[in-house]
Amino acid sequence: MTRSLARALVLGTTLTALAGAADAQQARTVRLSRAELQDKIRGGWAGQTIGVTFGGPTEFRYNGTMINDHIPIRWYDGYLKETYEKSPGLYDDLYVDLTFVDVLEKKGLDASASDFAHALANAGYMLWHANQIARYNVLNGIEPPASGHWLNNPEADAIDFQIEADFIGLMSPGMPGAAAVMADRVGHIMNHGDGWYGGVFVATMYSLAFTSSDVGHVVREALKAIPAQSTFHQTIADVVRWHAQYPDDWKRTWFEIQKKWSDDVGTPRAVFDPFNIDAKLNSAYVVLGLLYGKGDFGRTVSIATRAGQDSDCNPSSAAGILGTMLGYSKIPAYWKQGLAEVEPIDFKYTTISLNDAYDLSFKHALALVRRNGGRVTETHVEVPVQPVRAVKLEQSFAGHHPVEKRSLRTELKDEYAFDFEGIGFAINASVRSADGKDRVPQVEVHVDGKHVETVKLPSNETARRFVAFWRYQLPDGKHTVRLKLANPAEGGSVSLDYAILYDDQPSRPRY
Repeated sequence: MTRSLARALVLGTTLTALAGAADAQQARTVRLSRAELQDKIRGGWAGQTIGVTFGGPTEFRYNGTMINDHIPIRWYDGYLKETYEKSPGLYDDLYVDLTFVDVLEKKGLDASASDFAHALANAGYMLWHANQIARYNVLNGIEPPASGHWLNNPEADAIDFQIEADFIGLMSPGMPGAAAVMADRVGHIMNHGDGWYGGVFVATMYSLAFTSSDVGHVVREALKAIPAQSTFHQTIADVVRWHAQYPDDWKRTWFEIQKKWSDDVGTPRAVFDPFNIDAKLNSAYVVLGLLYGKGDFGRTVSIATRAGQDSDCNPSSAAGILGTMLGYSKIPAYWKQGLAEVEPIDFKYTTISLNDAYDLSFKHALALVRRNGGRVTETHVEVPVQPVRAVKLEQSFAGHHPVEKRSLRTELKDEYAFDFEGIGFAINASVRSADGKDRVPQVEVHVDGKHVETVKLPSNETARRFVAFWRYQLPDGKHTVRLKLANPAEGGSVSLDYAILYDDQPSRPRY
């Protein structure tokens, strides 16, 4: 077991102690009417739904560039219903969240990481990136937190948990310590390091939005949950600083973000490519929308969308946080047009509608308030406000620098080998079944003459291995990678696409 993985495995104990310390040092109690708490929870779920619908048509169509003001993004009465019916897969921001809400409803507040992990792994919907690798890991016996650790998940820094942590904040009003404990349990299923911090940060902003109406305060206070040494913290701290420097020019701050923080290290698809699904970059765009939106719902949604990249998830997070702060009743009518029509409709792949989500999160919030020493009456909820404390430091891909994207472009008929110099590699491949039947080719992976693993590569899309092969923390030097098809009679073709190669030093540009 590596030192990094050992640290990850004890994190749950650390966070439980952290939450206990927070409870012991409660500074104050905030009293909300039950109606006010319900209104804020409704605002959070509604905001997510509005944001993801608005940004949906732009998702990953503007990579490394912003969506300029002259480009219209439509919004009209009936658009929500139309999107629900024609593009139900757009709402993965919601229905993955609701998978975890359903686990809480069935298993209670003490649902385990394994409970959440197996619900995600066995859900019928498609997944991508860190989520899909986590699903593959869990289905093949790798449980959390190992399932999300970067040594087992090359997309550990991706946005996945960040877009699924909303439910945690919405059930943790004013209780960021409690949110951190739940974030540890769920977020390490699919992420580690900056990818995990994205979810912790978003959940903390939701939690604080119940007790503050100052967007800037919520952003700055939530950042205290993230260790200052992490690149995630440094990224968001830069956005806060640039906002102070250029308070009326979000595009100037966007350019500063792009110059300093737009490189991806882990996700093979995004390395050396304008496409970027990294949590810290996309979270920077969430913060961009919140800070420059200045509490205006429409402006917040628009800026978070126009920043580009994952431009449906980012406005969904920003609008959910602001919707929680404002409350459902204060979201402008223009943005709620058509919402009442879809609220009773179950999200695809679930038996839960928006109306159900409102009720379930309210129920879970009351239970968590009681558990943390708060008081619930027939008319009011006394929330035990917790201080924000930094979770434990963890950093994925430390000392690993991508230095080459090597095209492979070959079908694995029998075996294939290549040499490289460095400390690690990740290989993207695709698997196809000519007859349409589920096929599971198996490939032996040999590094420097040693068999390191045999990998199953299902052709079934929901069971697929999103990144085919990888190995990190190799001794610095020359290495040989050999891939051998172990069961050619199984059928199914394995196409090797490209390899990302890593060194312990970044490559130097030549001008």
